Amino acid sequence: MNKILLVDDDRELTSLLKELLEMEGFNVLVAHDGEQALELLDDSIDLLLLDVMMPKKNGIDTLKALRQTHQTPVIMLTARGSELDRVLGLELARTTIYPNRLTTASW
Repeated sequence: MNKILLVDDDRELTSLLKELLEMEGFNVLVAHDGEQALELLDDSIDLLLLDVMMPKKNGIDTLKALRQTHQTPVIMLTARGSELDRVLGLELARTTIYPNRLTTASW
C-alpha cells in the first residue's frame, strides 16, 4: 500500500499531512472536496483518507458514490464525533472513523 488519496477542504492540514505521509514513503494525491476526489479516484489508490465536512459533496455522500464502483479502504477524519456520523460511515463498510482533533495549531 503506497498510494493515498487525501481529501479535506482544510488546505493547511492537507499540506501538512501530505508532507508527513510522503516522508514515510507514501505517494499522496490531494483533493479539497468530494467531487474532486471522485475525479481522482482510480484503481491505483490503495487508501482514501476522507474528511466528513466538505463543500460541494460531503464525505458521507462521497463515500456512498465511491462504494458504487470501488472497494477502496477508507479512513474517515472528522471533527464530528456523533454516534450517527460513526454509524453512517461504518454502514458503508471497510471504513474506520477517527475524530479529527488535528489542527495546525497542535503541530
